[in-house]
Amino acid sequence: MPTPVFRFAPSPNGYLHLGHALSALRNQEMARVAGGRVLLRIEDIDRTRCRPEYEAAIYEDLEWLGIEYERPVRRQSEHFGEYRAALEKLVSEGFIYPAFESRAEIARLVSARGPDWPRDPDGAPLYPGNARDRSAAERERKIESGESHTLRLDLQAALALINKPLVWIESGEGEEREIAARPERWGDVILGRKETPASYHLACVLDDALQGVTHIVRGLDLYEATSIHRLLQEILGLPAPAYHHHRLILDADGRKLSKRDPSTTLRDLRGQRVSAADLRRKVGHSSP
Repeated sequence: MPTPVFRFAPSPNGYLHLGHALSALRNQEMARVAGGRVLLRIEDIDRTRCRPEYEAAIYEDLEWLGIEYERPVRRQSEHFGEYRAALEKLVSEGFIYPAFESRAEIARLVSARGPDWPRDPDGAPLYPGNARDRSAAERERKIESGESHTLRLDLQAALALINKPLVWIESGEGEEREIAARPERWGDVILGRKETPASYHLACVLDDALQGVTHIVRGLDLYEATSIHRLLQEILGLPAPAYHHHRLILDADGRKLSKRDPSTTLRDLRGQRVSAADLRRKVGHSSP
């Protein structure tokens, strides 16, 4: 039986907080119980927000927590070619189309459609434009003229390829169960932009497959995203990992923790002489 492979995949766009600590510790604990491996991935595909000092702090925080992981560490910024190749494959198979509306134009289109226009699970409005209906010649003219554009998933085409129920295996905080995926709730999501060769959805799905990840352990804030990830895995011919979405650590107002709140960052807690053992108990993981 293959060795289980887990991964912790933070973005270096701020300092890690208590929620990240819970996720890293949960990955380590579940890997230990399963006799598996733990990988670290630096999700630095967004070069405008990610900084070297935040990446360095990730290594410091994980060492302080006692999180062990295999080397070398995968950094997304070193694998842009792999993401471009996947996008080109999806384009050639008719699963992606270019859309030319700016963010402001999309906002105007959504406003014109009224307050009942549907939104995705993250609260963003579904794509309201008609770029999918443009002819191939028109698309090519716009691209050749240098017009800015995004690459969107043709959800209808992708769903038409699937001839079986789309599900994932979820353990969550209880027994393992099968969950029905609902990618239609996401609409025609962006899979690539001019400034970044892949969206979060596409990059993490590819990375997990290329790294042989078998178990994805992450927060409940990414539970709904699993539907679009499962769809991408199917159309790209990638294996489906098992999923475990753990509870979130919330602030005093009941909101998900933010890297902008210094009171919950591991860096600041270390500066306050909080011990790693104290922090593990704080997030519900007392074992080293």
